[in-house]
Amino acid sequence: MSGARLGRVLALAAASSLVLAACAGGGGGGDAGGDVTSVKIGFMGDLTGEAAAIVIPPRNGAVMAVKEYNDKNPKVKIELVQYDSQGKPDQATSLVTKAIGQDKIIGLIGPAFSGESKAVGGLLEENKIPSVSPSATNPGLAENGWTYWHRVVANDSDQGPGIAEFLVKAKSPKKAFVISDDQEYSVGLADAVAKSFKDAGVTVETDKFAKGASDYSSTVTKVASANPDVIVYGGYYAEAGRLLKQLRDGGVKATFASGDGSLDQQVITGAGAAAAENAVFGCPCNIPSPDVTGTLKTFFDNYKKANNVDPAIYATEGYDAATAFIKAVEAGNTTGEKINEYLKTINFEGVSKPIKFKANGEPENNAIFVYQVKGGVLKLLGPAEEAKLEG
Repeated sequence: MSGARLGRVLALAAASSLVLAACAGGGGGGDAGGDVTSVKIGFMGDLTGEAAAIVIPPRNGAVMAVKEYNDKNPKVKIELVQYDSQGKPDQATSLVTKAIGQDKIIGLIGPAFSGESKAVGGLLEENKIPSVSPSATNPGLAENGWTYWHRVVANDSDQGPGIAEFLVKAKSPKKAFVISDDQEYSVGLADAVAKSFKDAGVTVETDKFAKGASDYSSTVTKVASANPDVIVYGGYYAEAGRLLKQLRDGGVKATFASGDGSLDQQVITGAGAAAAENAVFGCPCNIPSPDVTGTLKTFFDNYKKANNVDPAIYATEGYDAATAFIKAVEAGNTTGEKINEYLKTINFEGVSKPIKFKANGEPENNAIFVYQVKGGVLKLLGPAEEAKLEG
């Protein structure tokens, strides 16, 4: 996202915040009285845009959690209100304005992406609306002094080194090439990967292109000239698939890796099965497979029954983010302020991982998992510190 665009987004946020504070009554849109029978919690992310495949699974997980809760006929039911930001910061800002001022949400699951999270975080803070993102990973989000912001995934300062350190262990590279587009998430992940490579003594070259670009010939030429042992792309699956195809078509054979934004079957479709084979992906997400057991097996079966597809990226994290809010409401909290206080005490065994927040909203658990394309499908290799490449 460009600096000019971000400036417009933040200006709108600042102008809107005073209006929203009056609309929300300073209490997060809830009623602390004993007659509250329902509350609204929002879910925000890209539901129809280019990166929707990353957001629909956590949305489905959140829907599952809320339905299971409401089916118990609790004293206070939860209405999950969905907001399709298409991952755009300016669109997220206008939607948050509506969510707080008109819909009177008392909490927000999301936003899903880092750029939109950065754009609306101050607005949520000023209006005392707690948020729990299932998938926004930019490290800087935890450095704004926000007390109403949380996430249930490790950030890119964990994910980047996790990917780089795994590749150093698996491939012993002497040279690496790190690429990104210009989005908030992409740059943050790429910077973290590059730093970790340099710290390990690996020579690093970098390149960046504009979001939405489709011709990467300039980048391919630079990579081919550098002749790296490994390539890491910080960005989303739509660009990752096209980039990987063009790299392979350009004769570049180095191991290709990326992060959670590219962890979707569509990266294989975009690149072609042959080009994508053996590509590596890191993610602070635990995607259950059909052969899991216990709680993950129950989640897998219920998710597939409800959605007619297997769970995908951040499905379990969406469920856990919603569960954090559910537990707060179950404990009798029906305003944004009271829910936020309760989130400080949250400590439960989630489906994805144990859920507990640090004072700055970061999760206590920061595990990174590694996946590899094998036979045209994404295969979980395990936690980064234990995983081993296949082929």
